[in-house]
Amino acid sequence: MHLNEKLREKIQEAVEAVVPVTVIVLLLAIFVAPLEIGTIALFVSGALLLVVGMGFFQLGAEVAMTPLGEGIGGDFLKSRSGAVTIAASFVMGCIITIAEPDLQVLAAQVPSVPNRVIIGMVALGVGVFLAAAVLRILLKISLPGILTVLYVLLFAVSAFVPGDFLAVAFDSGGVTTGPITVPFIMAIGIGLSMARSDKDGASDSFGLIALCSVGPILMVMLLGIFFSSGGAAYETAQIPQVETMRDVAQLFAAELPHYAWEVLISLLPVLAVFVLYQAFGRRYHGAQFWKMAVGFLYTVIGLVLFLAGVNVGFAPVGSLLGAHIAGGAAKWLLVPVGMVIGYYIVKAEPAIQVLNHQVEAITNGMISGRAMNGCLSLGVAAAVALAMARVLAGFSIYWVLIPGYALALLLTRFVPPIFVGIAFDSGGVASGPMTSTFLLPLAMGACAAAGGDVVTDAFGVVALVALAPLIAIQLMGVLYRLRLEKAQRGIAAPEGAGPDDEILELEED
Repeated sequence: MHLNEKLREKIQEAVEAVVPVTVIVLLLAIFVAPLEIGTIALFVSGALLLVVGMGFFQLGAEVAMTPLGEGIGGDFLKSRSGAVTIAASFVMGCIITIAEPDLQVLAAQVPSVPNRVIIGMVALGVGVFLAAAVLRILLKISLPGILTVLYVLLFAVSAFVPGDFLAVAFDSGGVTTGPITVPFIMAIGIGLSMARSDKDGASDSFGLIALCSVGPILMVMLLGIFFSSGGAAYETAQIPQVETMRDVAQLFAAELPHYAWEVLISLLPVLAVFVLYQAFGRRYHGAQFWKMAVGFLYTVIGLVLFLAGVNVGFAPVGSLLGAHIAGGAAKWLLVPVGMVIGYYIVKAEPAIQVLNHQVEAITNGMISGRAMNGCLSLGVAAAVALAMARVLAGFSIYWVLIPGYALALLLTRFVPPIFVGIAFDSGGVASGPMTSTFLLPLAMGACAAAGGDVVTDAFGVVALVALAPLIAIQLMGVLYRLRLEKAQRGIAAPEGAGPDDEILELEED
């Protein structure tokens, strides 16, 4: 498919992700929380930049990051030195995380810690745990077992973490596995599984994202133990006064150079890896090399437009809307509003649709993509409702995270191993760009208006959205296992029938 056709496809996917939230905001601005025309113009302009930016960015990641990740992953196993493989995994994990746009959005919204400190610690966490994930594949260690140990460790460490850092830490695990990190890490997993070519290779390719989500949580917790925040307070987002569309255009134009510089600095290490990998490995030739170079250009353009759209027009209006709802007489309306937004956000997430088809394929249609879609949408809607209830009631995030993760880890004992990897990988996928760019600002604005503590009560939205698929997909896995056992019991294979005959009958059933 030609790049221009792919770009139209990616922009269409971005439209499907952004339009539902935009329509909901416009309806709320009419019936619930009246907003000025200038504010609406900023929001719609930000949404437009968000759509175009996501389209360019996702295509750039697919064309450039995925082939690079697959190549590096395949070469990892060809290396005779395990130490070199682990060291390279660590470096790549750090480099790719620094360029993650969702992480930059989250870091900008944490009032108590400098952006570079948050980004640096999260990148270190991803690097360490990507190396651990690669080591797990090399040593063929069980994923459910290692996940159980790591989450028990996380909750043990959390007992020593100040409340100001707890919710932020769990949110960092969700935003880290965003639109630039996920394709690259999944590509490394595919490269590793292709190089292994054994019966467990495909199953073991899942789980890299799950482990890479743990690292940032642990590192931000450690940061909370040893770092003094200085008691910085959250400042409510200020919406610039604009009167004409020219004012809106000038406002965005003034910010574009700033975000262009930030993006270039963030992506420079990734570009350096690409150049060095090509210079020493000569892996990509002719048209593929130039196609990847164009992919990196698309990535830069997309990130600049994405960050400008988010920070100038989209997130500030989300914060203002939350403040309007929570500051009014019907503040509990925030819960159903959050549910509706959560339902449509995950429904429109392109990566979730890929995941649904993947599950339908591996279950031979026993779990349909439509059933997966409905289950995930309801799960994320419930998670967002709990997050908004936390904003208004101020109860500890422990009341949701501890039973939630306990249930998720318990389910790992009752589902096929491949469902465990898919479920824990999907947590980061579900908490995509819309969660950090709109739901989190919405919660922060509402919390500030309701007089709560923004850092302890508003943060945690991303963490709860990331938790929902862990339970939802594994419940689908339990259902698949029960249906499979029922189908196997119902097969009356004729005498002398071989395994292939049984599989054929099962698929036809």
